Amino acid sequence: MGEIIRFIPKSELERARLIREARANYERIFPSDHTGVEQPDHGSGAGKGPSDA
Repeated sequence: MGEIIRFIPKSELERARLIREARANYERIFPSDHTGVEQPDHGSGAGKGPSDA
């Protein structure tokens, strides 16, 4: 009984669709291959385990 229904305007749905499409195009042009890519550590030391020292 306490269920809330949110009506979404067509303009908002279209905006979300265009954003998804743009992200898919960007990913196709500039693939983000994160497998085996090490992000540089900026000296924070956070997330380093004993074996990473």
